[in-house]
Amino acid sequence: MGDVFSFQMPESITDSKPEKVVCGPGLRRNGDEVLVCKSGILRHKQPNLYWIDSQQRRYVPGKGESVIGIITAKSGDIFKVDVGGSEQASLSYLAFEGATKRNRPNVQVGDLVYSQFIIANKDMEPELVCIDSCGRANGMGVFGAGGLLFKVSLGLVRRLLAPQSEIAKDLEKMFPFEIVVGMNGRVWVKSKTIQQTLIVANLLESCENMTAQQRQTLFRRVADGSI
Repeated sequence: MGDVFSFQMPESITDSKPEKVVCGPGLRRNGDEVLVCKSGILRHKQPNLYWIDSQQRRYVPGKGESVIGIITAKSGDIFKVDVGGSEQASLSYLAFEGATKRNRPNVQVGDLVYSQFIIANKDMEPELVCIDSCGRANGMGVFGAGGLLFKVSLGLVRRLLAPQSEIAKDLEKMFPFEIVVGMNGRVWVKSKTIQQTLIVANLLESCENMTAQQRQTLFRRVADGSI
């Protein structure tokens, strides 16, 4: 099951109303306990978000996580989607903005979809949607024409998705480009030319084990044309 996660609250807030603790990747609730279900480093973000920063490469779906999937099959009213996990996820044709029984979305086998898990647990088949709670696409749906899809570690994904990500900021100074990042370790990029798209992809993959200083040095050399 994993170790029980616990921590000591600072004395300054023990007498106040208890805060709700938010469990991120690697932590799972079990009644009143929180269990650690991945190996890695415990991270904390104020005021009450905790998660395990692990270097695993196999993705384990989590409810509410947004991922890049590949449509692999149509089965009745359901699309089967490869998300890089141990099993495929299902996606209803009604789970798209504006979709009805008469107005079906134009989705083909091989298409990329940016979608979100509404069901993700070990006892049920994972289920995706391409709409938010208000029925809006909100950036989700079929995408990817003309770009490049590749895989990175889940640790790098979290760095790319962090607010004010320094990696994304440094890259934007070099080329204008579009990027879609899935929590399942898939990244899609598209720049003005195929060459620029490949450069952006290679630089992102190179960031895996670099310090900020090493990354900025590499980016400068590429921008100056010395590489």
